[in-house]
Amino acid sequence: MLLFSSLVGTNAARFRLAAGSDKKLIEMGLRRAQGCDGGLSASKYSYMGGFDSTSNVLAGKLFGIPVAGSVAHSYVSSISSPDELKCRTLKPANKQEGEVDFLLLTQSCLRKVCQVLKVPQAETNLGELAAFVSYAIAFPWNFLMVVDTYSVLMSGVPNFCAVALALHQLGYQAVGVRLDSGNLARLSVQIRKIFQVCSKQFEIPEFAKLSIAVSNSISEHSLKLLAQEENEVNVVGVGTHLVTCTRQPSLGCVYKLVQVNDVPCFKLSEDEEKATIPGSKTVYRLNDGNGRPFLDLMTLQDEPPPESRKEVKIYKLGPEFETDVVIPEQVTCLHRIYFKNGQVPSDQFLPSINVTRSHAQRSLHSLGQEHKDLENPRPYTVAMTEKLHSLLTNVKRTSLLQ
Repeated sequence: MLLFSSLVGTNAARFRLAAGSDKKLIEMGLRRAQGCDGGLSASKYSYMGGFDSTSNVLAGKLFGIPVAGSVAHSYVSSISSPDELKCRTLKPANKQEGEVDFLLLTQSCLRKVCQVLKVPQAETNLGELAAFVSYAIAFPWNFLMVVDTYSVLMSGVPNFCAVALALHQLGYQAVGVRLDSGNLARLSVQIRKIFQVCSKQFEIPEFAKLSIAVSNSISEHSLKLLAQEENEVNVVGVGTHLVTCTRQPSLGCVYKLVQVNDVPCFKLSEDEEKATIPGSKTVYRLNDGNGRPFLDLMTLQDEPPPESRKEVKIYKLGPEFETDVVIPEQVTCLHRIYFKNGQVPSDQFLPSINVTRSHAQRSLHSLGQEHKDLENPRPYTVAMTEKLHSLLTNVKRTSLLQ
C-alpha cells in the first residue's frame, strides 16, 4: 500500500479506532470520491484499513468486499400513496404457502404498533409506509430502512416496526433502521426503547436486537463525540470524510534514490527531514517481552540481522541522532520484495485483499495504545544501526566537501 492507498487505509484505521470494535463500519463514499476509479480505490483501501463493508456494489464484485447499505431518501419520498404500488404480495419464507397481500398485512400491523407505541396512526406517512412495503417485498431478508425522511418517531419508526412485524409473521427477519439527521445518539436510544417495547409486546426477542445505523457526514471527531454519549448505535456509515481524507487530503510519499551501481547516493537538503539515508537497506521490527513492537530498525542490506535477547546499539532518527542500546525479545524482518525490475518475482505473489486486511488488523492491534491515541500519539521510534549511521555521516561529509 503506497501513497493514496496508504492514506485511505490509515484514515480508515483511525475511524475504526474512534468507533471502537463493537460497531460495524460501512464505507459509503462513492458519490463523494474523486471519480469512479477513485471511488473503487477508496472502497478497497477502506476495507483493508478496517471497515467491514461497502455500499459500492462494483467494489464488492471486483474485490470480494462484503456489500451493505440501505435506501436513499429519494426512494422513500418518490412514493406518495399505497395506490402507486405495482406489487403488493409476498410469499412466506418457507415458500410452501401462496403469496400474501403484504400491504394489507402491514396496514393491520401498523394499527397494532401505533396502539402499543401510543402514536396516532394519522400522523404516519402513508407514502413512506408504501415505500417501506415496496422495499421489503424486493428484499425481505435485507430490510434496513432510512427512517428520517419525515418524522422519525411519529412516522418512520412506527412504519418500520409495522413492516418488520409483518415480515416476521411471514418468517423473515428485518435488519434495522438508518438515521441520517438529528441527534443521532439520543434518537438511537429512543428507537432502541421502542424496539424493546415491541419485542416484549409482540413476543419477538429478535426485535430488541434490531440494528440501528447512522450516517450524516460522519467524521472522526463526530465519532469520538458519539462514543462519549449514551447511544445504541450498531452500524456507522462513513462517506465524505473517509474517502476524501478531509483532515489530510494528501500523503507526502516520494520515491528516493539511495544507491546506483552499488554506490550509495545521498540528497542533502536545507530541510533536515527531506535529506535521504543512503544505501540499500533492510528493515526489522523489534518487539518487547509483551510482544509489543517498540522500534523499527534500518540496517544496511549486507549487515547481519539483529538477534533476539542481544544488545543492539541504535541511532534514533532525528536532528541529533540520539543513541541507545536495546535488547529485543523478538525480531521480525519487514522487508519483502514484491517488485523487481518492474515485475513481480516468480517466487513471490501479491497478497489478497483479505490477507492484507488481516495483516493490517493484527499489526494495529499489536501496537501500543500510546501510539494509537488519535489526538496526542507518542511517535513510534525508527532507528538505524551504527554501521548505517557511519555510512550516512561519511557520505554527508563527502557531499559537503564537493
